[in-house]
Amino acid sequence: MKEIAAGQFKNLCLALMDQVQKTGEPLVVTKRGKPVVKVVPVVREEDDFFDSMKGRLTVTGDIINTVPLEDWETR
Repeated sequence: MKEIAAGQFKNLCLALMDQVQKTGEPLVVTKRGKPVVKVVPVVREEDDFFDSMKGRLTVTGDIINTVPLEDWETR
């Protein structure tokens, strides 16, 4: 895990955040040589089924006006 002094982190903050997001490798920020905070990438959770399938499905046909119930065969 990489470490960086707080002063350097302050100057390079945006670039370092982009790097952490891109590589997934955490970064420890130190003050006077002691660890103070850890910068880690956010892992996006895809809870919603429909959002997780966004862009992967294609709707064909009419999903509003469905087949009338009486047209279904029942036993």
